[in-house]
Amino acid sequence: MDNFYENLSPEDVQILDSLSKLLIELRESRAALLDRYGVADDTALFEKIRSGDIDEHPAYEVYLGAKLIESTREAVRKELRDYMLEK
Repeated sequence: MDNFYENLSPEDVQILDSLSKLLIELRESRAALLDRYGVADDTALFEKIRSGDIDEHPAYEVYLGAKLIESTREAVRKELRDYMLEK
């Protein structure tokens, strides 16, 4: 298998590495937030809030945080994809 980084500049490798690490950190942060309530995704957390299974505060703030992290992850994924397509 060819080395993926072989034809990339050190700066490109650093950027790709940084974006990849950021994706991992965001994924882990989101999972940690959702784990507080034993749910796999923000939709399940919202349903628990809506149904009254858990108190609205601070669960709704956690829900919003998880949504924001997911939105950020999508933006970083797009940036990473677009960057790789340029190379």
